[in-house]
Amino acid sequence: MEFLRRMMTSGNGKKAVVLLSGGVDSSTTLAIARSEGYACYALSFDYEQRHRRELEAAKAVANSLGVERHLIIRFDLREIGGSALTDKGIEVPKDQSTSGDGSIPITYVPARNTIFLSFALGWAEVLEAEAIFIGANAVDYSGYPDCRPEYLKAFEEMANLATRVSVEGKIRFRIKAPLLYLTKAEIIKKGLSLGLDYSLTWSCYDPLPDGRPCQRCDSCRFRQKGFEEAGIKDPLVA
Repeated sequence: MEFLRRMMTSGNGKKAVVLLSGGVDSSTTLAIARSEGYACYALSFDYEQRHRRELEAAKAVANSLGVERHLIIRFDLREIGGSALTDKGIEVPKDQSTSGDGSIPITYVPARNTIFLSFALGWAEVLEAEAIFIGANAVDYSGYPDCRPEYLKAFEEMANLATRVSVEGKIRFRIKAPLLYLTKAEIIKKGLSLGLDYSLTWSCYDPLPDGRPCQRCDSCRFRQKGFEEAGIKDPLVA
């Protein structure tokens, strides 16, 4: 329980690497990290995802919130496949209930958060940044296994076993997931209270040909549910 408490409370570190996809959760997480006094280094990934439009959002959010640096790492997960977000032969599911049945959806990208966090850890070690922020959520989400608190705890333990600065006692890395037990509505309200402009964000997994969000995929529906429950109009929906 101590680990969970630390993930949801502020820290005193000077630097933080923040995973930034450009969506509601990661953008809010960046706003929170800044509000806690961290010098933020945003990290995004171009892995040839179907919804690469999110990278434009990540750039806009990073610029809006004034990060120290925004780094975009490029690699191709289409070679591995196994997900509707990387394999063009797999359709993105539409019009499904957001309540979930416990199964892991086809939009899960194999080992994605492990890959992302590993890059974040490498950069954090170079920067000597003890905090790594991730917008993982265990409430309004699609059931991905790499968003669970058990996973985040395990990665934190591994990070402190696998890095020179930690083994030498210079830094104790912390994986911080401030949104872990918030609903999407609570996340949106938190971001607004910190001045985050949600018109800059992007959530859709399968954008329409004209560039608008499909409003039918899981990610769109979770976003819609969050804004509706928050009593706020989504700026991306006409």
